[in-house]
Amino acid sequence: MPWVTVSGGYHTLPVQRTFPFLPLLLLIGACRSPSGYVLEVKGTESLRPVAVVSIELPLRARAATWEARADDGTTYPVQTDPGGQSSMILDRLGAGEVRRLTLVRAEPRQGVVVTKHAGLVSLSTDEGPVTAYHESKQPLPREDIDPIFHRSGYLHPVYTPTGLMVTDDYPPDHLHHHGIWSAWTRTAFQGRNPDFWNMGNRTGLVEHMGLDTLWEGPVHGGLRARLQQVDLTGATPTTVLNETWQVRVYNTDALHLFDVTVTQELAGDSIVHLLEHHYGGLGLRGARGWTGPVNTRFLTSEGRTRLDGHATRARWCHVGGMVAGEMVGIAVLGHPENYESPQPMRIHPDEPFFNFAPAQAGAFAIRPGEKYEMRYRFVVYDGDPDPDLLDALWEDFAYPLQGTITSGT
Repeated sequence: MPWVTVSGGYHTLPVQRTFPFLPLLLLIGACRSPSGYVLEVKGTESLRPVAVVSIELPLRARAATWEARADDGTTYPVQTDPGGQSSMILDRLGAGEVRRLTLVRAEPRQGVVVTKHAGLVSLSTDEGPVTAYHESKQPLPREDIDPIFHRSGYLHPVYTPTGLMVTDDYPPDHLHHHGIWSAWTRTAFQGRNPDFWNMGNRTGLVEHMGLDTLWEGPVHGGLRARLQQVDLTGATPTTVLNETWQVRVYNTDALHLFDVTVTQELAGDSIVHLLEHHYGGLGLRGARGWTGPVNTRFLTSEGRTRLDGHATRARWCHVGGMVAGEMVGIAVLGHPENYESPQPMRIHPDEPFFNFAPAQAGAFAIRPGEKYEMRYRFVVYDGDPDPDLLDALWEDFAYPLQGTITSGT
């Protein structure tokens, strides 16, 4: 497959695009078979305002670039991963609706663009920036910050479709908060108790180790990165957990949609016990202007707020407030296969901080040969939260639709 180099500063990284060159025989076949395949997508019992649809293309069709064409002429790009999995995004698939589209050969489109520059991997759609991954430690925002708080391996900033920022980095009250990040807090490892979250304790840290993959495409683009959680309490630093992040940004416009999947496994043979605590895992720090007890609005899928939501369980939680005079928000959707799902939540009484915190339900452990996985979808929008929309988006995340090829030439 072809590789395109995305350059930035002194760094280059190969990025696999999703439109490999077509073999000559396929080009000849395209001329003889212009009608392509018929794709059928069946709706569920509820409306899907935005539906990410998986498609199992015939093996002989996976090397080509396709789009799905409706009877009214509307087209939807189809993207095939290097592993052979294809997907597309449909808008407003009604309850019980059956939509039939024709797959036809198409020219490659731009959609999600990934650029790498000066230690940041930026992810954008045609409409504008979505977020950026910190591959390396960026300059500290203030000279008085202790270097112990300097870290990499997180997402910030996160933007709404109109370009307003909904995350913060190095907030003065919690210098260890960084946009969207991951760490464990109360742990037991080899008789010691490293804290990977509160970096100021100097007992643990999390750092980026390398980028494995960047990709772009008309439907989604993203990255796969390696991190590690390191114990600093022993005679020498010891890597406890190897961690993989997969970030996938979808090509949507009215709202921003991206998935973060974190997979962890032991770096050695010693069990790490994750002790009961009210936070730890994947965290979100909201915009700086939301600091204070009245400046942030929380709303959960169960209708709870900042006043009564902490330590309850929910499928999703909205965090929002005013930015540049406009109401904006970001919602975190938890996958039903996550440990202790629907997970309990840390909703802070004074800060714009949110965390799905499975350790609230009790201690658990990561053992040799096991993998611990966290899957979350983030929805970023301008305006007030729409609970019905977030319910529908959670349904699509939890139970994605599968398109079926019903016929073809």
